[in-house]
Amino acid sequence: MDLPRAPRINPSILAADFVNMQAELARIATADFAHVDVMDNHFVPNLTFGPQMVQRIQETSPVPLDVHLMITDPDRWAPGYAELGAASVTFHLEAAGEPVALARRLRDIGARAGVAVKPATPVEGLFELLDEFDQILVMTVEPGFGGQGFMPETMPKLQALSAETRRRGSSVWLQVDGGISDATIAQAAEAGADTFVAGSAVYGADDVEAAVTRLRDLARAGSLEG
Repeated sequence: MDLPRAPRINPSILAADFVNMQAELARIATADFAHVDVMDNHFVPNLTFGPQMVQRIQETSPVPLDVHLMITDPDRWAPGYAELGAASVTFHLEAAGEPVALARRLRDIGARAGVAVKPATPVEGLFELLDEFDQILVMTVEPGFGGQGFMPETMPKLQALSAETRRRGSSVWLQVDGGISDATIAQAAEAGADTFVAGSAVYGADDVEAAVTRLRDLARAGSLEG
């Protein structure tokens, strides 16, 4: 039996206090990445950060940035976020014109290349392309808003991806984003996720560091069940 991968906890700064961002980033120094949701009010009905803000976050954050682009035309815009120094840049499969070419461009710049899928998007088309990506993000809510409820009906897609990565010996990370909390993270880990975006479950806690540790422990326990 393969040993489970060590889980990664990526707090979403969408749940942080934007006015005190430097202090909010400092609070997640024990996390693995800071998850930065870039929304354009077009691909999704919300507007968040742009390149200038992401650059300042990059300069300030004690942990690497995991940038999630919920934007149209990522073929044009995604490389710029890699050039800012983001460790990982994820774009949506539904929005990209040439996802493989874009992933290769991101890697050439020096970022990990990620691809995200909405809850209704099938994942089977990614099976032959696993080696082109460093991370696949299975959205466990509809993208565009924080604080939504976890969608357990997305777990079969995650299970299918996990089985295929094992079959192919792929090292691609499987990330989940949306409604991840103490109550849901073990279920996602059991289904095969190893990288977890958590917003209010981290920033809504009295002790952020303890929340990160607890989520990591729960994910590890869930992965042992998978």
